[in-house]
Amino acid sequence: MSLPVSTARPFFGWHVVAATFVLATFGWGVGFYGPPVFLYAVVERTGWPVAMVSAAVTVHFLLGAGVVANLPRLYRRFGVPTVTVTGAAVLAAGIAGWGLADQPWQLFAAAMASGAGWVAMGAAAVNALIAPWFNLRRPAALGMAYNGASLGGVIFSPLWIALIAGIGFVPAALAIGGVMVAVVLALSALVLRHTPGSTGQTPDGADAAPPQPGPAQGVSPRRSFLRDARFLSLAAGMTLGLFAQIGLLAHLFSMLVPVLGEGLTGLAMGGATLAAILGRSLVGWVMPVSADRRLVACASYGVQVIGSLLFILAAEDAGPWLFLGIALFGLGIGNATSLPPLIAQQEFAPAETARVVPLIVAIGQAGYAFAPAAFGLLRGGAGATGPAPLFLCAAAIQLAAIGCMLAGRRRRLRGEG
Repeated sequence: MSLPVSTARPFFGWHVVAATFVLATFGWGVGFYGPPVFLYAVVERTGWPVAMVSAAVTVHFLLGAGVVANLPRLYRRFGVPTVTVTGAAVLAAGIAGWGLADQPWQLFAAAMASGAGWVAMGAAAVNALIAPWFNLRRPAALGMAYNGASLGGVIFSPLWIALIAGIGFVPAALAIGGVMVAVVLALSALVLRHTPGSTGQTPDGADAAPPQPGPAQGVSPRRSFLRDARFLSLAAGMTLGLFAQIGLLAHLFSMLVPVLGEGLTGLAMGGATLAAILGRSLVGWVMPVSADRRLVACASYGVQVIGSLLFILAAEDAGPWLFLGIALFGLGIGNATSLPPLIAQQEFAPAETARVVPLIVAIGQAGYAFAPAAFGLLRGGAGATGPAPLFLCAAAIQLAAIGCMLAGRRRRLRGEG
């Protein structure tokens, strides 16, 4: 007598999460955590003003915002694998350009390439890859995938420093870029080309996925969101939170080097991203499905406000206040990216969410793109006052982000659009 053999296949969505985790590790490690190190390396090599190189970082993020807004259209026209591999290749070429540039225009051209490429491996791309596979378990799935972004900081912040110091910027860029393109090509061919339809599976691996608590399902995806208080407050809160975060991160490395040295600074930046993994994991696995995600975002911004103020208390001394500030600031780094798409999922119908997420990511990136240059100008004008104005500015902007999230929550609770 033969035993029955199960024909049930494992849920492929978790393979997509694993692949997207690796994709995010390279995307953020090269395209997000790389520019602060590139800024320092370019200034050291060329002697160009910090404000000018900061402007190149701004171009890197600003150009990417335009690509983000068009990612859904690019996916429909060319397919996810083609867009993702092309993005990785363009990013690899761009970072090589950062190392080769010996004229300012060459630096800005390289920044345009790196900015256009990395967003195909950024926040909107991760959400677009995960969303078709998960509904109820999307917070946990996104949290796991976005943790690849934080791991990218843990790995690549010290790796960039060690490789640039050991073999030079251009060889380092070619080595990392080549490995990145090869890995992304394999992931796209083996995993990312699949959809729930092509595998005969449904979201969350269920026979029939339960309805997600939230708004009605039949709202038209064609309406404008420019008069929707939920959308505007969410986009503004995300933009302000990321503006403070990116502005400070872009300069934190070069500000910590005189205090900690290059090696310890790289480890400290890696420690901040380890804290980001912890913060995002706690939210992804502990936050109840019915939780008000705007309040969770406010709490995350509040922790970063405390971290920003502790930097001032540290007074440029390598003591416990400095490392506590790095840890607290780091706890919110991941949530600033992962929570807004989850808020959109809770507050908008699925058809609208597919439009809202790329829009808020594009608006957020267009806004925070100016943060490195703005903070660079503030840093250059700080004079004898030191870096305290940067930290105060970051804390104030984070408080404004909390205000936006709370304002949108009040309008939502009153039932107003």
